[in-house]
Amino acid sequence: MEDLLAGKTAVVTGGASGNGRAISLAFAEESADVVVADLREEPREGGRPTHELVRETGSEATFVECDVTDLATLEAAVDAAEAFGGVDVMVNNAGIFRSETFLDVTPEGYQQLMDVNVRGVFFGTQYAARRMVEDGREGSVINLSSVAGLYGSGGHVTYSTSKGAVRLLTYATAAELGPEGIRVNAIHPGVIETAMTTEDVPIVGSERGEALRGRIPSGRFGGPEDVAGAALYLASDLAGYVNGESLVVDGGMVNTG
Repeated sequence: MEDLLAGKTAVVTGGASGNGRAISLAFAEESADVVVADLREEPREGGRPTHELVRETGSEATFVECDVTDLATLEAAVDAAEAFGGVDVMVNNAGIFRSETFLDVTPEGYQQLMDVNVRGVFFGTQYAARRMVEDGREGSVINLSSVAGLYGSGGHVTYSTSKGAVRLLTYATAAELGPEGIRVNAIHPGVIETAMTTEDVPIVGSERGEALRGRIPSGRFGGPEDVAGAALYLASDLAGYVNGESLVVDGGMVNTG
């Protein structure tokens, strides 16, 4: 049986660490070539750079230094896929997560989070879709939202605002790009054990986290491989008729209350 992504090239923003690293490696295992776009080569969790591990699977890979708030570097990441035949799959994964007290949020703090989590996704989608249309190819865009984009999360108001925007951006671009053969879908992870939930906002391993874990029917927090599996499905032809969809990866937390 042919690998799910044979002959495809994917661009993964935030691809050096966490969910992006797992997505990049899962795609490579299914024969996709990968452009790993990130601020730094070194994974936050340690170990060898993601693009080096991708090459060990037999797939091609390159690293592009990319700050998604710097649109020139974001476009350069999409352009880098041309070396492997052009972009077929765009994964807008780069994002930031932090706690806040709503009444203390500054315009600067708000703008930074929105620039990364929304503007980067908007133009990542645009640049990739433009290339797909120019090349006359069908493609898949996968946007990383969050369960916080499905319901309001006190203590994370700006983050919820940004992830809700990603959800509706996904639906609107699915309507816009579907006639071009480009599918756009969103993944909404719950609590996934990465540096974002152990360091940036310490949930995993905390008393609060244990209480939260008790509400998850699957009885555990997710791992990056759980998100990667969802992304692999959406990138592949298995999801050929899935467009404008939200795939929730949270162990059942949201829908069981």
